[in-house]
Amino acid sequence: MAQLKSLLVEGLWKNNPAIVQLLGLCPLLAVTGTFINGLGLGIATTLVLLGSNITVSLVRNVVPNEIRIPIFVMVIAAFVTVTELLMHAFTYELYLSLGIFIPLIVTNCAIIGRAEAYASKNAVQFAAFDGLMMGLGFTIVLVILGGMREILGLGTLFSGADLLFGESAKAFTITVFNTESKFLLAILPPGAFIGMGLLIAAKNLVDKVVEQRSLQGANKVVTRARVTGTDL
Repeated sequence: MAQLKSLLVEGLWKNNPAIVQLLGLCPLLAVTGTFINGLGLGIATTLVLLGSNITVSLVRNVVPNEIRIPIFVMVIAAFVTVTELLMHAFTYELYLSLGIFIPLIVTNCAIIGRAEAYASKNAVQFAAFDGLMMGLGFTIVLVILGGMREILGLGTLFSGADLLFGESAKAFTITVFNTESKFLLAILPPGAFIGMGLLIAAKNLVDKVVEQRSLQGANKVVTRARVTGTDL
């Protein structure tokens, strides 16, 4: 349980592939014009991470060390192909919206990095959980950034939900405010870089506040122990 808890915290916060490792930034910045686009790419990336981590962990003892990287890339490419075909079959319009960035999941450094750094050295259950948490951490950043840009740029949230969830999801769209002209800075690439910078800054600020509070708590314990004469 301790190892699973550590993997959860690492994937979602401390070692988040997007805002800490800064991996996969090309698709992250390119497709997050809306919340749904970010969610679609996040789900696809998570499925590939989960499948590739499990497979790499299963074959880690039979793959020669000299060719492990090419093998890992082939495994990842196979899962990307499966994911791409599923999206082509069931969410075709979203597939068209995401475009080249679905097949380019193969080149996402976060996936090959987890296969090499963790899945190839650990048991299946831990490799699977690591892939799931890293994928969720990446997805959370995608949807937050996509939601921010959609609200600021278009004045809506969950626009295009029907691309992922079907026709009935058209009712999910929320109009935050009405605007006659789009805020282009939020929609265009510069908005993605600014939004990403704000997310990284927010995380660093939270980490700093938590660290300061932890240090203050430790100092209070030490001070109380000195006053009472308690042996720490």
